[in-house]
Amino acid sequence: MAGILIVDDSTVNRNLLKNMLEIEGYEVVGEAENGKEGYDRYLELKPAITVLDISMPQLNGIDLLKLIKNCDPQAKVVMLSANSESEKAEEAAQHGADEYVSKPYTKSAILEAIKRCEGSAHS
Repeated sequence: MAGILIVDDSTVNRNLLKNMLEIEGYEVVGEAENGKEGYDRYLELKPAITVLDISMPQLNGIDLLKLIKNCDPQAKVVMLSANSESEKAEEAAQHGADEYVSKPYTKSAILEAIKRCEGSAHS
């Protein structure tokens, strides 16, 4: 199973995601509360999958996505956003996001996105 990094400025969301993923047997290798910290943690941990919130202080999720993909074009990234606006999803996709899940999300939506990332990592 993949090591996962969670980057979200909401402690509640990070804890919710971490618990949800760990119950399903995933290893959460790290967490960060803003984009800058998220990038540092990404470089340090090189996780198999990174889950990013779009709206964060210091460095937003789209900018962090660009940095991660620039560093590793094969990186697997799941974007989360309270904005269900299609332009955010399109922008994330243009910059290489592998999956996009709108908040409020369901456990199944998150797990399906993670599984699709895992599947594409093996191809």
